[in-house]
Amino acid sequence: MKLNTLKPAEGSTKSRKRIGRGPGSGLGGTSTRGSKGAKSRSGYSRKIGFEGGQMPLQRLVPKFGFKNINRVEYKAVNLDSIQALADRKGLDKVTRNDIVEAGLASSKQLVKILACGQLTRKIDVEANAFSKTAEAAIEAVGGTVIKL
Repeated sequence: MKLNTLKPAEGSTKSRKRIGRGPGSGLGGTSTRGSKGAKSRSGYSRKIGFEGGQMPLQRLVPKFGFKNINRVEYKAVNLDSIQALADRKGLDKVTRNDIVEAGLASSKQLVKILACGQLTRKIDVEANAFSKTAEAAIEAVGGTVIKL
């Protein structure tokens, strides 16, 4: 064993630089932060969107429009989809659960029936909302409209 062959035990040393541990470490003084400025101070944290004093993009871009917080959003399902679903499964009554199981809407969405397409036979349809023309088309073939 010689002094030039000595090595520390495995796992006993760390590769991370320990900054701010005095001038002897070589990483004391400003502790790699440089001198002066907000970034050199303790407690500094950059705000999201801060651009160094330049007007931030989210304030610079003009804003317009209106977002109604009371808006009720429906998933639109057409009459031809209802007809295809009823034919495929042999249903006389199409419920909201049947529409969800068929993948036409998710379980969290409200369903609105629209009048695109035609019904060829009597079907009772259950949904959250109906357009007036869809309601008329369902009742024209003898079906009933059930609003949830």
